[in-house]
Amino acid sequence: MSRHVIAVYPGTFDPITLGHEDIVRRARELFDEVIIAVAIAHHKKTLFTLDERLAMVTESAKQWPGVRVEPFDGLVSHFVRDKGGRAMVRGLRAVTDFDYEFQLAGMNSKLAPEVESVFLTPSGQYQFVSSTFVREIALLGGDVKQFVSPHVWQRLMARKDAGTKP
Repeated sequence: MSRHVIAVYPGTFDPITLGHEDIVRRARELFDEVIIAVAIAHHKKTLFTLDERLAMVTESAKQWPGVRVEPFDGLVSHFVRDKGGRAMVRGLRAVTDFDYEFQLAGMNSKLAPEVESVFLTPSGQYQFVSSTFVREIALLGGDVKQFVSPHVWQRLMARKDAGTKP
């Protein structure tokens, strides 16, 4: 008997990078369905609004059947459970990521024991790429074309030219 396995890949995606896209592509090869959960992120000051982040992630995700994009607020473990998810996908770039993600996985396993945390490392060319670095480099006039899809780069350039206010 085969079952449909849903994985959730949560994050703020401010903005989505090629590293994120690499994780989504690989997660989709492992799971029947992947939900990219874009955090409303009340606790973070994001460069892009939720609607802008959803639009960028949706544009990136349309290349993969079986991937959908949804916003979420509150505990991600509740969101995963509500969506029928069996796995939460997290990307690991470095040892510093591992320490935080290990603690997060431990808490999530207590909150939703039926949900497994699955860690994927990005392909080599994306291991150092982060949304924070991409935002900072772009806003300071650096070239980030190699780190994001063209539609994301266009939004970054528009935001840079307009100032940093969403």
